[in-house]
Amino acid sequence: MKKIKLKIKWPGMKIQKSIGIDLGTANTLVYHKQKEEIVLNEPSVVAVDKETKKVLAVGQEAKDMLGKTPDHIIAVRPLSEGVIADYDITEAMIKYFIKKVFGKYNFVLPEVMICVPIEVTGVEKRAVLEAAISAGAKRAYLIEEARAAALGSGIDISAPEGNMIVDIGGGSTDIAVISLGGTVVSKSIRTAGNNFDEDIIKYIKKTHNLLIGEKTAEQIKIQIGTALALSEEETMTIKGRDMVTGLPKPLTITSSEVLEAIEDSLMEIVTSVKQVLEKTPPELSADIVDKGIVMAGGGSLIRNFPELISKHTHLPVKLSTSPLESVVIGAGIALDKIEVLRKIEKAER
Repeated sequence: MKKIKLKIKWPGMKIQKSIGIDLGTANTLVYHKQKEEIVLNEPSVVAVDKETKKVLAVGQEAKDMLGKTPDHIIAVRPLSEGVIADYDITEAMIKYFIKKVFGKYNFVLPEVMICVPIEVTGVEKRAVLEAAISAGAKRAYLIEEARAAALGSGIDISAPEGNMIVDIGGGSTDIAVISLGGTVVSKSIRTAGNNFDEDIIKYIKKTHNLLIGEKTAEQIKIQIGTALALSEEETMTIKGRDMVTGLPKPLTITSSEVLEAIEDSLMEIVTSVKQVLEKTPPELSADIVDKGIVMAGGGSLIRNFPELISKHTHLPVKLSTSPLESVVIGAGIALDKIEVLRKIEKAER
């Protein structure tokens, strides 16, 4: 009897996994290139046992522990001002997120595009790449956050015209004028969303002798925060610890108080935007007059922030279609443009 050998070919059997990661100071987002969607959005927080250095929780579970842990457990943010502050914990965090996206038994290593602030050093860039490879990436690439935000906002950055993007994250604000895919003028400052929270904490402590935590400050910012005075005052009742009696105490805070608290940080960003505009070549400035400034990142969601920048620059300012997600979507889009980005990077050096 003759043996029959069957050769089975599976068409399109090439398995590829590619993700874009917006490794933020406040939140980490992951965009799955093949699924074309954001598959993860969790706080960049890790809970660690102080004695054993063992990672106990990551993401939302760890954030829920902030300010509530016993002495031997610390809930930390491994990224400070958009760059790695603790290498080992960042690696553990990236590993956890990759595992969460692809499952425990992941046989095909993913290709990863990670967003970094504009003015990170070579050492900081290497630390991010090494952390990604150690965490299980097959290949890792970097893209500037402002460039990724522009891509994710639907801007054609390869066109020979000026596009201005202001990306306000948790730890840093990146401002850039982009043309022909390259960054013409840029500035990165360490004033962003987290600074607004700190400003609110300090203001309430100084004005009302009340101690509040990060989570409460963030809720105040989101709920009644504003960059310009409101026609109708808004209020919010919060709870904290009275510094005089040491006892818990409620307090009603107004939107005008929040504006007073965060005004200096807001103006620092406005001043930086103006400085970038002053350095922009005339031809590109003309394009920005026509097209305006695009804002992205969680910090840009403070009410009336685009109007504040418009008031001081006399230019049209608009929010990206999805400010919180534009950076990570741009990182996913950039996975199709790796060769182009490499050429631009070489030209910029």
